[in-house]
Amino acid sequence: MSAQDERIWTTYILSALWILPGMKIRAKGIQEWIIERGIFLCGIASIVLVLLIFAFVLKEAAPLFSDYSPSRFLLGREWQPTLAPPDGPWFGLLPNLWGSVLVTLGAVIIAVPLGVCSAIFIAEVAPARLRNFLKPLVELVASVPSVAIGFVGAVAINPLVKQVFHLDTGKSAIAGSIMLAFMAVPTIITISEDALTAVPKSFRDGSLAMGATRWQGIASVVVPSARPGIIAAIMLGIGRAIGETMVVIMVTGNAGVMPDHGLWHAFTHSVRTITGTIGAEALEVAFGEPHYRALFMLGAVLFVFTFILNFIADLALNKQGRRAQS
Repeated sequence: MSAQDERIWTTYILSALWILPGMKIRAKGIQEWIIERGIFLCGIASIVLVLLIFAFVLKEAAPLFSDYSPSRFLLGREWQPTLAPPDGPWFGLLPNLWGSVLVTLGAVIIAVPLGVCSAIFIAEVAPARLRNFLKPLVELVASVPSVAIGFVGAVAINPLVKQVFHLDTGKSAIAGSIMLAFMAVPTIITISEDALTAVPKSFRDGSLAMGATRWQGIASVVVPSARPGIIAAIMLGIGRAIGETMVVIMVTGNAGVMPDHGLWHAFTHSVRTITGTIGAEALEVAFGEPHYRALFMLGAVLFVFTFILNFIADLALNKQGRRAQS
């Protein structure tokens, strides 16, 4: 090979060594651009899908108010869709909304302390072998079908509630709260435990170095650092409790009445939730009837209710994030 050919090949090799890294960087940039745009489009598609669902529900529900007064629906204390005119029908929101709030409130009172404390135990206290056993077990409980949980509630929890509280029937709001709490606890435990585990080990070491005990470090450093994740876990647990249908149909009794004797009386008597009403009556109505429209209006109210809860949760998370940055 001549000296000129050697110079030519040397030039080619050096050029390739200079160009190839740039090509790799540009290819990596193109891949990142594609991934970013794909994630962005998926996010936009999910938002559009939710808006389309809400628009469809609202479209089917809005004609109700052409024949039925909005104030009569929003302030009505009775739900009697099969009552013949002139006395009926009655499509009152309040008994359904009251039942949903009551059952969800009871579930939150039971599930939040139990779920968060269990997550702290699994993440911070339990030995590694026990932790590796408990976490898959909790996730397995979360996969139990709701109809199975409802069946257990109907055959076990309802008679127990009847016996303990000396009631005429065990089908009550407190039975529904217990079963919904059982469904919400695995979600709260799993996500809260992930949030606690994500707290850097240096935070724990720093608290111990400052003279704090292990429990003081958990209470004053670890849990506050994981608070956004714990709040998200609680909101997801509440969301599952609000949206559950089969369990409340099977254990609450589905009596759409407003309480007249205090909160405890309401907890120990039968209630009807929004999801229970929709699930029990959706297949019994004809398309376009006022009853059909009223069920869709209940769905729209539930949609707005869950949106408000998520909005409050976002405000809490953003406030916590700003506080952490400051």
